Amino acid sequence: MWYMYVILCFDNTLYCGITTNLEKRLKQHNGIVKGGAKYTRGRRPCKYIYTEKALNRSDASKKEAKFKKLSRKNKLKYINYFLSWGLTYSKPKTLNICFSFLGIKNFPLFLS
Repeated sequence: MWYMYVILCFDNTLYCGITTNLEKRLKQHNGIVKGGAKYTRGRRPCKYIYTEKALNRSDASKKEAKFKKLSRKNKLKYINYFLSWGLTYSKPKTLNICFSFLGIKNFPLFLS
């Protein structure tokens, strides 16, 4: 199973990626296990704020590419929309910022 995920970094920036192992990937981003993105090395600790299942690697990559094209505001709207409806495999306990955006249009942008 592939996943597209969004991480909230310590400096309040977002990082998006894909993986087949969410637990291991977060450990890599946090420096516990070797690996992880160069971007997150100086922005630890990182937490998942959103994960979405994908059918295969190609599907996960397409979801990631579409998500990365969104503005930060629209990324947060997208995450908030799905978390509020419980439509995704997610870990809302890790949210430490408040999403209170209204006026969501053209959703869903992409669904499995």
